[in-house]
Amino acid sequence: MDPLSAFLAGPRARAAFTLRVVMDPPFAIDVQDGAALTVIVVARGHAWVISQGGTPQLLSPGQAATVRGPAPYLVADTPDRVPSVVIGPGQSCHTPAGDHLETTMADGVRTWGNSTHGETILLIGTYQSEAAAGRLVTSALPALAAFTEQETDPDLLRMLERELTSPGLGQESALDRVLDLLLLHLVRVCVERSKLDIPSWAAGTRDPVVAKALTLLHDEPAAPWTVAELARRAHVSRATLAARFHTAVGQPPMTYLTAWRLALAADRLASSAATTAVIAAEVGYSNAFTFSAAFTRAYGTNPTSYRRPRQAEPLRRGDGSRY
Repeated sequence: MDPLSAFLAGPRARAAFTLRVVMDPPFAIDVQDGAALTVIVVARGHAWVISQGGTPQLLSPGQAATVRGPAPYLVADTPDRVPSVVIGPGQSCHTPAGDHLETTMADGVRTWGNSTHGETILLIGTYQSEAAAGRLVTSALPALAAFTEQETDPDLLRMLERELTSPGLGQESALDRVLDLLLLHLVRVCVERSKLDIPSWAAGTRDPVVAKALTLLHDEPAAPWTVAELARRAHVSRATLAARFHTAVGQPPMTYLTAWRLALAADRLASSAATTAVIAAEVGYSNAFTFSAAFTRAYGTNPTSYRRPRQAEPLRRGDGSRY
């Protein structure tokens, strides 16, 4: 299971925040929610998306963008518009002065904005978790990626809008699955773009030798891998594998394996009651102490502390009272 499949199968995909945003100009929304990844689709009108240090991107109907968190970004009708709305952690909504806007801008269960029939309609899907396999998924995307109408599947966009505007049985699950498919499609497009030069596991899939090594690591994370064994299985020399892997992925094979093992472990800690020792063994660590030390170095907290707040504080769902 590669990082994207693990991300979509994990608890993040089942806790995505989805919303239909209806706006009349002038508007500028300063998004400071710290989310791991946001997908923005323009269903009508247009919108500019501006990320920190990036080139502003204009989106027209049928176009989409992905924004990699946790850095803030702006969505506006013009790139120089001063924000009038701030979206904070937990999808809280307020003015720059701190006045709450949840009630005044809500329009139904999954619609929000400054107008009932606005010129611009945006479909927003937000993956709020920044941890686990999601870190590896988002590493395949630039901070802001814009996709043309030709690169964005119109059937998925229509399905997403239909689910957002037609409440029915299983709506939450349907929205999650449609958003998953749209994200999968956009990541594939990003990987296939010839100009993509961001080293990542996704870029590594374009090199057949690296792709073979990645498949082995993804499918058998607990195996006692060495660079020599990966090279043997990929039918190249150790030096060749090490060089090509580092160029494509941006780090040595064993460093990537450690990140993958810990990402899987973080996912298990957040979604299961398995003991630390069991999880350590599942991802290839010989004992809980070694695993705990490696996990703490990577995530800044030990496995027990990482698990505790996630068990006590489930993610909010989009209920219309928030952006």
